[in-house]
Amino acid sequence: MKLAVLCSRVRVEERWIFENLERRGIAYDRIDDRQALLCLDDPSRWQQYDVVLERSLSYTTGLYISRVLNAWGIPTVNLARVAEVCGDKLNTSLALQQAGVPQPRVWMAFDRETALEAIETIGYPVVLKPVVGSWGRLLARVNDRDAAEAILEHKGVLGSVQHSMFYIQEFIRKPGRDIRSFVIGDRTVCAIYRSSAHWITNTARGGLAEVCPVDPELDRISQAAAQAVGGGVLAIDVLEDTQRGYLVNEVNHTMEYHSTVPLTGVDIPGLIVDYALRLGGGEV
Repeated sequence: MKLAVLCSRVRVEERWIFENLERRGIAYDRIDDRQALLCLDDPSRWQQYDVVLERSLSYTTGLYISRVLNAWGIPTVNLARVAEVCGDKLNTSLALQQAGVPQPRVWMAFDRETALEAIETIGYPVVLKPVVGSWGRLLARVNDRDAAEAILEHKGVLGSVQHSMFYIQEFIRKPGRDIRSFVIGDRTVCAIYRSSAHWITNTARGGLAEVCPVDPELDRISQAAAQAVGGGVLAIDVLEDTQRGYLVNEVNHTMEYHSTVPLTGVDIPGLIVDYALRLGGGEV
């Protein structure tokens, strides 16, 4: 077996993967995604790898490289078709909807006036999100019409095609926390609560993590969400609604776990390597 780990820079997560591979004596190369070169009619340089672990910081870079590798028959963790769904919030919402996985209600608008009319009809507050993005960035809780008008105008001025599409999500009054569960293959291996006085509870935004028990219902909805997007190595963001129970908010295909491993004691990098070996046809 020989693996490649595709990454933009070495964070704690990648370092733990490298250490795991080295302890097991598994041959691997670290590939800087900024220096990756793929000649579409000559896959020979890449055919030495049985599987590629994709850990790019850039969603687009990781997706495009995975697409080429998968077209050549080289498996990636995660597969391009999974990354394509998870990296776009509308694609994720559609996949969850089609699979019958509970989630907050979502509306899409493609014009500022239409978006404003929709928000007024839905009622405040609502959440505005970019369709592509992570770490809780550029999310907006819209509490009134003045805020809605200002945020919609600012998004229009940004000029990006993605900011001209308005992903509007129902605001869920969660109990000061959300849940992130980790699914690897067919197992929900662990989960954490992320708590904050702020409505955005991401640990990247200062949320505090603590162990969350994986009860049967959390396991069920986590597995259902993972299967809805195509399966693999995934982090499921789950909200707790007082009336409807667990609701899947997002699914992440290149998740971070530097705070989860020491908290839960679960060897997530080792489990990722196990999954990659199985996908590449090797022994665990």
